[in-house]
Amino acid sequence: MTSGPSPRVLVDATSVPADRGGVGRYVDGLLGALGAAGPAALALTVVAQRTDVERYSRVVPDARVIGAPAAAAHRPARLAWEQTGLPLLAQQVGAQLLHSPFYTCPLRVGCPVTVTVHDATFFTEPEHYDKSRRAFFRSATKTSLRRAARVIVPSKATRDELIRLLDADPTRIDVAYHGVDRAAFHPPSDAEKARVRARLGLGDQGYVAFLGAKEPRKNVPNLIRGWARAVTGRIDPPALVVAGGSGHDDEIDLAVADVPDHLRVLRPGYLRYADLPGFLGGALVAAYPSHGEGFGLPVLEAMACRAPVLTTPRLSLPEVGGEAVAYTGEEPAQIAADLAALLDDAPRRERLAAAGLSRAAEFTWASSADVHLASWRRAIG
Repeated sequence: MTSGPSPRVLVDATSVPADRGGVGRYVDGLLGALGAAGPAALALTVVAQRTDVERYSRVVPDARVIGAPAAAAHRPARLAWEQTGLPLLAQQVGAQLLHSPFYTCPLRVGCPVTVTVHDATFFTEPEHYDKSRRAFFRSATKTSLRRAARVIVPSKATRDELIRLLDADPTRIDVAYHGVDRAAFHPPSDAEKARVRARLGLGDQGYVAFLGAKEPRKNVPNLIRGWARAVTGRIDPPALVVAGGSGHDDEIDLAVADVPDHLRVLRPGYLRYADLPGFLGGALVAAYPSHGEGFGLPVLEAMACRAPVLTTPRLSLPEVGGEAVAYTGEEPAQIAADLAALLDDAPRRERLAAAGLSRAAEFTWASSADVHLASWRRAIG
């Protein structure tokens, strides 16, 4: 951690959803690393949803953890409280800085504010969002770039897109790569793999894994179409398991309806957190053919589970995968060809799995926390 006087920082964790998701993984990992650094690094206050108070009290034992009003569990009320109650709380705890970890921030507060902007795809990939969501996050991003003392982003690609598209000031943007929780995401044991296979009803059948939100940007319909082409005609075709939240991509149902009857698509929804290493690490391939990411945490987590990964070279994904993953295009024909090639090449899959595990070790929440703390010090100074 950066040396110097301990800054008094208030982190607003009220945007963390109940299912954790990407923002939950980010806030949990960051606070865990700050907690491990101890009170000598900073004097930390966390405001969270009431259901998360006990959790964060364990994660950051030296921090003061405060529950937000019960109404803040609902998004409109939380956004209203962010503008009125959060600045008052910052004043009450004597915060020298407020960190808002998910795009939005209060417009008037008596201390510097830093904001995490996770990606620029609301501008680069607008067709993959519904109109109201796109408008909200575009407005929030522009406001935060204008109002925040510093903006933290998870990749150079996101930084460069904000500069290119919104004329953001590069001297006020800090790149803090996400880390990976090595306890939660690790090469699974045979028992962990077998437990997941049993729960999914896979038996001895191999499978291709997808884990993530079912939103248009994730390109799940084309993954389904590409997988179907890649495995049709094989004697023992691997299943496709599409796990994660339900999302709002209606085209997924249409793609599934076109899958030949002899092929299996499983949609188990959310998996237990403890089952993720067995699910990812037990797959023949973890496929993530996204149209673009601000970082690509699912790719990093699959690499940490020693899964061979197939993804796209869009935006930040090459920063995460480097040469340790296989790349494909976004259309079904490209996905089919590249997935089939991987399924036919067990030695290559083994090389990718080993390389991915090694590369994933370079991304730590401790390093991310270092960048955050340095950014906060600059904002205060």
